[in-house]
Amino acid sequence: MGYYILIGVIGIISGIVSNKLKSKFAFYSKVHLRNGMTGKEIAEKMLSDNGIRDVKVISVKGQLTDHYNPTNKTVNLSEVVYNHANAAAAAVAAHEVGHAVQHATAYSYLTMRSKLVPVVQVTSSMSQWVIIGGIALMASNILGAGGFYVAIAGLVMMGFATLFSFITLPVEYDASNRALAWLKAKNIVTPDEYKGSQDALKWAARTYLVAAIGALASLLYWAMQILVNRD
Repeated sequence: MGYYILIGVIGIISGIVSNKLKSKFAFYSKVHLRNGMTGKEIAEKMLSDNGIRDVKVISVKGQLTDHYNPTNKTVNLSEVVYNHANAAAAAVAAHEVGHAVQHATAYSYLTMRSKLVPVVQVTSSMSQWVIIGGIALMASNILGAGGFYVAIAGLVMMGFATLFSFITLPVEYDASNRALAWLKAKNIVTPDEYKGSQDALKWAARTYLVAAIGALASLLYWAMQILVNRD
């Protein structure tokens, strides 16, 4: 029951932040850029200004589906960002190019996160079940101390996902800082437009912060359950 309460609380906070982000994006989508540059044009200019010639800017379907793909070197912008000229689009486009700049400059946290991706893809979906299985074995004492080690193995697997969430934080914050610094230095946006872009990215970053806190809370909860059941 305690676990479901924890997940419920985190889910509520995550939903509040997500809805706030959507409302901010909708609001700043109405703040049109005086220079008329679309998200696509902003992304291409930032790539060019950073000497990056081998990354393409493409349009993808969906809302808030924007991302940088280091595998095929593409900045993927949702249609509302790719085709529109507003403070929200400028922020998102520049942020995703920020990741491309990180990739081009071998930003350490991005490199670390990339190395963790294959590990997390394998372990994240099964870690909780391994922990539960280990706790069940501890309760039945079928394997003696073996159940404890099974549970610890699951906890380590969950730890990789938690580590991934926390490494994501500096990656996202740094990409936003790069984006905002460039937008300001190149006078891409006016002071009022800049404030809108800054606010939109602030709320986007908070979604990752909530995810990281949630991952840590789950890890600590299951660690406590293992210790309680061991006793």
